[in-house]
Amino acid sequence: MSGTLNKVMLIGHLGDNVKVTYFDGGNCIGRFPIATNETYTSKQTGEKVTNTEWHNVVVRNKAAEICEKYLNKGDRVYVEGRIKTRKWQGEDGRDRYSTEIHVDDFTFLTQRQTDAAAAPVQPAALQQPSQASQPTSDDDLPF
Repeated sequence: MSGTLNKVMLIGHLGDNVKVTYFDGGNCIGRFPIATNETYTSKQTGEKVTNTEWHNVVVRNKAAEICEKYLNKGDRVYVEGRIKTRKWQGEDGRDRYSTEIHVDDFTFLTQRQTDAAAAPVQPAALQQPSQASQPTSDDDLPF
């Protein structure tokens, strides 16, 4: 294969609220951690084992503002983007590295309660049957 690909797709839960930093000129960057879990059964003990991996997520500009407005700690989200490693110098003068997911696309997966959704739903037994669900005789068929 002659080309390369840098693509990440994650579904996980936010470990913290979105933190947005604004810059001169109106641009901004939002950052938040996402936790993904891997669960398996240990062959030695037979117990379920869960490993959690943390991912540093970066969103920019309008996407950052949308995420800040609608995402909260614990929410489930799908993000798609690319891996990018940043390098900087720490206070001790040593090089530090951070691997981040720079998001191109995202989908909120946590359902929000709205006034309509919060209204009680009538059980099926109490609902009026619709015309389509009532039985028909052979005489009622159009053919």
